[in-house]
Amino acid sequence: MAAASRALPTLAGQISEEQAEVIKVKVKEEDHIWGQESCRQKSLSHTRELSRQRFRQFCYQETPGPREALNQLRELCSQWLNPEIHTKKQILELLVLEQFLTILPEELQPWVWEHNPESGEEVVTVLEDLERELDEPKQQKMSMQRGFQVPQKHVGDKISANECEKEKF
Repeated sequence: MAAASRALPTLAGQISEEQAEVIKVKVKEEDHIWGQESCRQKSLSHTRELSRQRFRQFCYQETPGPREALNQLRELCSQWLNPEIHTKKQILELLVLEQFLTILPEELQPWVWEHNPESGEEVVTVLEDLERELDEPKQQKMSMQRGFQVPQKHVGDKISANECEKEKF
C-alpha cells in the first residue's frame, strides 16, 4: 500500500487523478483479500487440529456399542482428513506429520506444537533451527575457554587444509 502511494506522485503526470484513486482502491482491496486469506488459513488449520484431537481422543465407552463406535470413528477421521478436499498425498503427509510429532522426545513435542507445523518439512526446519540455537552458545563457550577467539565453523562448512592445521595448534 505504501509503495503504491509513493509511486503515485511519479505517475501523476501520466495518469488522471481519477485513475490514481482507482489504483489506491485496488491496492486496498488486495490487501484486504490477502488478510482474509491468512485468517481463513489459520481457521482451517485450527479446525483440522480440533478434528484430529476429537478423532485421537475418542473413547469406546462413550458409545452404545461397537458398530456405533466404528461409525463415529469413521466420521471423526473423515472430518479430520477431509478426503473430499485433500489428495491421497496430502492425507499421507498429515498422518506422517502426526506420527513424526509423536515420536519426538517428550521435551520437544510442546515446543514444536507451538509452531503449528503443517508438514514434516516445517517440523524439520523448526528442529534444525533449535539445534543451531543450542549449538551456538556451546561453540562460543569452547572458543572462550581456549583463551582466544576462533572463527566459528558450523557443521557442513568447508575448511581448507591450512585452516585445519591452524586449528590443531
